[in-house]
Amino acid sequence: MKKLFFAFFVLLLCQPAFAREQIKVVGSSTVYPFSSFVAEEFGSVSRYPTPIVESTGTGGGMKLFCSGNGMNTPDITNASRRIKIKELELCQRNGVSNISEVMFGYDGIVIAQNVDKDPIELTVRDLLLALAKMVPNKSGNGLVENTYEYWDEVNPDLPRRKIKVYGPPVSSGTRDAFEEIVLQYQTEGMKVYRDAGLKGYRLIRTDGLYIPSGENDNLIVQKLTKDKDAFGIFGYSFLAENSDIISGININGYKPTSENIASKKYPISRSLFIYVKNDHIKEVPAMEEFLAMFLDPAIIGEEGLLTEIGLIPMDEGRIDAAMERVDSKESITLDELKLALRDLE
Repeated sequence: MKKLFFAFFVLLLCQPAFAREQIKVVGSSTVYPFSSFVAEEFGSVSRYPTPIVESTGTGGGMKLFCSGNGMNTPDITNASRRIKIKELELCQRNGVSNISEVMFGYDGIVIAQNVDKDPIELTVRDLLLALAKMVPNKSGNGLVENTYEYWDEVNPDLPRRKIKVYGPPVSSGTRDAFEEIVLQYQTEGMKVYRDAGLKGYRLIRTDGLYIPSGENDNLIVQKLTKDKDAFGIFGYSFLAENSDIISGININGYKPTSENIASKKYPISRSLFIYVKNDHIKEVPAMEEFLAMFLDPAIIGEEGLLTEIGLIPMDEGRIDAAMERVDSKESITLDELKLALRDLE
């Protein structure tokens, strides 16, 4: 009996060690609709179960993804911004060192309102003055706590309308990107911020006029149906999916359209990413097929299915590069990330 048990135990050890069949995905609420769509398609046509996709926000997803390399941790995390240096360092400290960074498309950060409201045009400077915690004083020679309450106080050409903006929380990649593009990029070039030692300032006001509204962007859309004087901030796909009840606001004279976002004429544009744990691929065999489907031009290309729900597609060359990075299991390094972030400055 003991010999039989030992033989059976040896046989088990020799079998492929498939820890699980179901893929676990976390991360960005902006990427969630795209990732969920692919997950449902994958579950319907493959031999594997439909992947679990959770909307945790980009920051929350990175924390879960970087918490360790075990099978109880996510295989993929969605991100509406690039991984931060401190996040990659956290991953590496926890043994998560073999990570592929995969850009799969573009998105615009939309400022939207109830479709019943009269059209309004804003500039990135209007948004800075309305939402930054510290703003230039009336004479422009110093910074003060933001006390603007109405849009016409920010810009006399704007209507007498209360500043009230529903937006993403601090864990959100959408908020990170908004702070970077709308606040940081502008204040880097403004003498009053440099003189105050706040070059690249990116803090949003916390006095109640900007209202963090969770990681579910659909909730912000719903708030705009009831609170008609308010604005909302979220990814372009949510505008594309709800154009019957909300309308996008022109920024710097450009509409938030797929063409303007892809060309970067619309000023609040960004890239979308997924991050993949290559060490999990051997033990979660569904990952290879799932990633191949995700990056198929029929899914993310010019005529791809995800464009129907708001993805702004990359060109064929970038798609090919993304597929090559996944196929070769190319890992992002700290030096590569630092260089890429420096090039954006």
